[in-house]
Amino acid sequence: MSEAGTLTRADLAEALHRQVGLSRADSGRIVEQILEKLCHALANGENVKVSGFGTFVLRDKGERVGRNPKTGVEVPIAPRRVLTFRASQMMRERIVNAGQ
Repeated sequence: MSEAGTLTRADLAEALHRQVGLSRADSGRIVEQILEKLCHALANGENVKVSGFGTFVLRDKGERVGRNPKTGVEVPIAPRRVLTFRASQMMRERIVNAGQ
């Protein structure tokens, strides 16, 4: 990984290059194509499931009233769409077992 705790596109492309043997340019293009497909699906309102990894889920949140923590004044929070990630059971087990 490039920085502590950060996996970058370049890291993914490099791993693809080393493990599959594709050129660095081809590896970079494949990573970009995968990410572009994922982003396009999410932008179109589709959920994305990557088997054995997890699911990216779009949720629509309604309007609600929030409160400014400094002043205590109530402020309306506009409805919005949020993206959440839910790790698969396999991924959760890997994460838990990696810490042991």
